[in-house]
Amino acid sequence: MSTRAAPHRSVLANAVFGLLDPIPFGCFVAALIFDIIYVRTADMLWDKGAAWLITFGLLIAVVPRLINLVRVWITDRALATGADKLDFWLNLLAVLAAIVNAFVHSRDAYAVVPAGVWLSTCTVVLLSIGRIVMAMQRTSGVRP
Repeated sequence: MSTRAAPHRSVLANAVFGLLDPIPFGCFVAALIFDIIYVRTADMLWDKGAAWLITFGLLIAVVPRLINLVRVWITDRALATGADKLDFWLNLLAVLAAIVNAFVHSRDAYAVVPAGVWLSTCTVVLLSIGRIVMAMQRTSGVRP
C-alpha cells in the first residue's frame, strides 16, 4: 500500500498572490475612470495619469500572473478546477489588452480616444468576470 501526500499549495505563494493580485485590478479601474474623465474634459493630465496607472498595474501584475501560471498549469494541476483555468485565461487576455492599451496611451493625448477607453473597458471587464468566476467558485464550496 502506497501512501501519497495530498497536494497542497505553497503558503508563501498564496500570501504573495493574495497581496499583489488586487493591486493591478485597482490600477486598471482607476485608469478607466481617468480615461472617462479625459474624454469628458480633454485635460491631458487625466490621460497621462491613466498611462501611468496602466504601466504600474502591468508591472505589479507580473508576479501574481506567474504564480497563477505555475499553480494552474504546472504544480497544482490536480487542484486546478475549470474556474481556475477560466480565470487564468481571462487574466491573460486582460493583461494583453492592457499591454496594447499601454502602447495606445504612449501616443499623443488626442490620439488615445476612443481606443484607450475601449481597451481600458475591455481590461476591466475581463478582470471583473474572472473575479466573479472565482467568487462563485469559493461560495459554491468546490474548493476549500
